Amino acid sequence: MAKEYKITSARLRELENELNYLTTTRELEVTELIKEARSFGDLSENSEYDEAKNEQAKLYGRIAEIKNILQNAIVIDESDDQKGIVTLGSTLKVKDLESGETEIYTIVGSQEADPMLGTISDDSPFGRACLGKKVGEVAVFEAPFGAIRYEILGIEK
Repeated sequence: MAKEYKITSARLRELENELNYLTTTRELEVTELIKEARSFGDLSENSEYDEAKNEQAKLYGRIAEIKNILQNAIVIDESDDQKGIVTLGSTLKVKDLESGETEIYTIVGSQEADPMLGTISDDSPFGRACLGKKVGEVAVFEAPFGAIRYEILGIEK
């Protein structure tokens, strides 16, 4: 069975737009690069041709990757059906119970996760620990240096 990708509707639109760009504009650009490189002569010693073919391979790889994600995408329901409970798409204000620092994170599918931007995968230890929690509850997960505890201070959709 193919891997399922949990994504928001906004990420779905981003991927569809990227696929459209890659299969139209970018594919034509790469085709022109190859055509131009061929005009330089002997292909066996033509570094421009090799580079253009490598670019084409990367392009087709990315197109295949996006198509796979879109075919196996599960769009996260961002409705308020479960208001007050941490679900995919929830933005959390949490307090680290050891350091006392507060932080804000959004729980997303693995395709959208970027901890530097505050988006955390639901498959991560932190994401799994937070799912299903309510304001005031404590999420605990294991890290290499011991258990980490966060109190949920707020939940928004």
